[in-house]
Amino acid sequence: MPVADAAGPRLTSLSHGGGCGCKIAPGVLAELLRDSLSAQPCAALLVGREGADDAAVYRLNDSQALVATTDFFMPIVDDPFDFGRIAATNALSDVYAMGGTPILALALVAMPLKQLAPDTIRAILQGGEAVCAAAGIPIAGGHSIDSVEPIYGLAALGLVHPQRIRRNAGARPGDVLVLGKPLGVGVYSAALKKDALDAAGYAELIATTTRLNTAGPALAALDGVHALTDVTGFGLLGHLLEVCRASGVGAHVDAHALPWLAQARALAAAGCVTGASARNWASYGTEVALGSGVDAVTQALLCDPQTSGGLLVACAAETVGVVLDCFAQAGFAGAAVIGECVAGAPRVAVA
Repeated sequence: MPVADAAGPRLTSLSHGGGCGCKIAPGVLAELLRDSLSAQPCAALLVGREGADDAAVYRLNDSQALVATTDFFMPIVDDPFDFGRIAATNALSDVYAMGGTPILALALVAMPLKQLAPDTIRAILQGGEAVCAAAGIPIAGGHSIDSVEPIYGLAALGLVHPQRIRRNAGARPGDVLVLGKPLGVGVYSAALKKDALDAAGYAELIATTTRLNTAGPALAALDGVHALTDVTGFGLLGHLLEVCRASGVGAHVDAHALPWLAQARALAAAGCVTGASARNWASYGTEVALGSGVDAVTQALLCDPQTSGGLLVACAAETVGVVLDCFAQAGFAGAAVIGECVAGAPRVAVA
């Protein structure tokens, strides 16, 4: 594995945030976009910016639609190769979350050239290339600039059958919610910055953030899967609320059923919580009802920004077993049923 210049600065020390915790808080983003120009009508644009979907989708013909997305951020870890792998995995996730299969990517590279050695930057690029190779796609080009902070990501393209597109809209009352990956990535990244994450925790962090969400196309092929998204910077609650708003439903979440990274609760209780968690809660906390048994640690984790997080599925109750099998066949043995969709206002109740 490529190794960074040992004399160079820690990557995380060069950025004010890291991973999907860099995302603009949902409330702030909504305000920024409030007066944006309306998109021009386009019959071939099947999914655009009218909602909060993971990617745009453009119809090419009766059997193919192009999925287009971009994602980039500042380092969540100090190892440059791992940073590149995580950023690339996260970017490709949006294609999988629409039910698509990636076909190619373009690299987005912004680096502080006076602070990082060429070998370090090269290792970041190699990490991204390794993930794209694992996904079976090329990095066909890209763009680079000299920046004050290290930033890396991809513009990713994929293909999906127009009838197999899965949006964050479409969830129905009675649907079961299934989550593909455990939560706690933001907590682990905060612990890493404080030198409070041990070797086992780091290995767990890398394992989850570099696992491609390849279950997406198989899930989208199931008629019983009504909505699909991935959980990233807005935390579980934020992305579930997007599903609720887009679908016109509410949701109940069983806090005891949520899958956590092994040390997530202990580290959060010790104060390893990101600032993005609080910003997320401030943006959408009024749309969430927490039961009396939900403590402050659980609340923070529910808003914890996930970098390269898991797929969140809303599916018919009779399809749950097949959904869990799809996850297991793709290597996600820890996928878990976490709640259900209910009739009513787009709110989330956690008990």
